[in-house]
Amino acid sequence: MPNEFKSGFIAIVGRPNVGKSTLLNSLVGEKVAIVSNRPQTTRNRLMGVVCDEKYQMVFVDTPGIHKPRTQLGNFMMQAVQEGMEGIDALVVLVDVTAVGPGDRQIAEDMSRKKLPVLLLLNKIDLVQPQELLRIIDIFKEMPFAAILPISAKTGEGLDTLRKELLSRLPAGPKYFPDDMLTDQPERVLCAELIREKALRHLRDEVPHGIGVEILRMEKKSDNLMEIHADIYCEKDSHKSIIIGKHGAMLSLIGKEARIDIESLLGMRVNLQLWVKVRPDWRNSKADLRTLGYDNRE
Repeated sequence: MPNEFKSGFIAIVGRPNVGKSTLLNSLVGEKVAIVSNRPQTTRNRLMGVVCDEKYQMVFVDTPGIHKPRTQLGNFMMQAVQEGMEGIDALVVLVDVTAVGPGDRQIAEDMSRKKLPVLLLLNKIDLVQPQELLRIIDIFKEMPFAAILPISAKTGEGLDTLRKELLSRLPAGPKYFPDDMLTDQPERVLCAELIREKALRHLRDEVPHGIGVEILRMEKKSDNLMEIHADIYCEKDSHKSIIIGKHGAMLSLIGKEARIDIESLLGMRVNLQLWVKVRPDWRNSKADLRTLGYDNRE
């Protein structure tokens, strides 16, 4: 029936730093996933909901596929597998500015799954047409349902992506209310916004060892929320970097995070941040659980 309502779950997979979270945010039209130029920014799977009068698409953003070296890495790869369970379609994202053997292997593996699989060639705004054609040739023999050049940043190609997905989604119900954009609770979103600002400003050796725990969220009035949070790091030297000279770095992280959190919550925010050293927390099941990375076995 041509007018029946369609819905489905669509997983987004790919190597770290190919633009999966940027794509999710562009499709949803709001910031539901943090974004940085650091690999492995996304640590957990999260959903973004796209609604229309004719369909509801639930996109599942997943961590970048990589070889794990810590318990946190194991959790992230488990999140990728869980993100592909019970889905109706799969999109594989490749960064056209940095195509390597890992991308080809992931694309080859994913293209053979028994459901609609679309390959998205992202960041086309950064390459010349001839280079894009060369990259398309790399993947054209793989059995994808479609190969689509896109730019998650500029939005180019996303209308075509929606049409391609819609044509392949089954008839189904609305899984979420129209005003629901993500399955992530406010507490998690606030922690992620703090982590995003830390990723933006800290040196290369620090970001993978950053975690954020929301200690308290207390509404003081109709227009004021007080939030206390700990930033975890693994070394005393990292703590000094995060705090910065005379507290300047921590103040900058807090100021930028507060602005985004106020936009999220729609009220003023008093954000208090502390830095704690937790040696090797990425391999500690207790710490992972505290930070919301429930490393199930």
